[in-house]
Amino acid sequence: MAMLRLWTMTLFLLALIAAGCTTTPGNQGKTRGEAVVLLHGLGRDTRAMRFLQYRLEQAGYETFNMGYPSTRLPPDEILRLLHDQLQQCCKDKKKVHFVAHSLGGLIVRALLEERPYVNLGRVVLLGTPSQGSALVDWLHDNYLFRVLAGPTAQQIGTGRNAFPRSLPKPDYELGVIAGTHSINPVGSWVLRGPDDGIVSVESTRIEGMTDFMLTPADHVLMRYSNEVADAIIRFLETGRFGNPRGRATREP
Repeated sequence: MAMLRLWTMTLFLLALIAAGCTTTPGNQGKTRGEAVVLLHGLGRDTRAMRFLQYRLEQAGYETFNMGYPSTRLPPDEILRLLHDQLQQCCKDKKKVHFVAHSLGGLIVRALLEERPYVNLGRVVLLGTPSQGSALVDWLHDNYLFRVLAGPTAQQIGTGRNAFPRSLPKPDYELGVIAGTHSINPVGSWVLRGPDDGIVSVESTRIEGMTDFMLTPADHVLMRYSNEVADAIIRFLETGRFGNPRGRATREP
């Protein structure tokens, strides 16, 4: 039974992986003079963040939806690639915010540690395993996972020397959104407490975060939630998620 769970979970994760590396400039028209950089998670490409990109553009933000080869490069090479993209798109902007999903949130935190931006605005992380991923611990010795998920995925476990543990607490305004609904019973079996099927709620918490919100969405669908999009926009504007509409709930 344990072996069946392991292979089922491996296949579920691999179904999420479809590597890509592109940058999609968003609305260049009338904006509030502020930009938002969006970063996807493991195995995704810029398409994964297009709904949030659209909502942010409708709110008056200029957007830059950045892709990176999350399954092919280690963290340091991903950071180098994204630094170059950021220099091209954002150095002259009045203010630059970041919105990132899952692994993308760890990448953003590492980017801001290495090269703080003088025009930095606010940062929102969605379903990011900031305390490391128990699923990666569980799958670490699985051959298919190691080969297909890539070198960065293997470094985001919960160990003392894992990539998430190397990141300092934020010295900027940071909002965290965690999902509480799972369509992945094997993932939820591995994780402890409430989870989104891939990341536990507890793993998303970061010492020093400005605000925290729970949403009844799974790891993938939180990117397509209007309630989540509304909360992101409120946080970028005010530094607080505010009073979410619908079923999303905020914790103190």
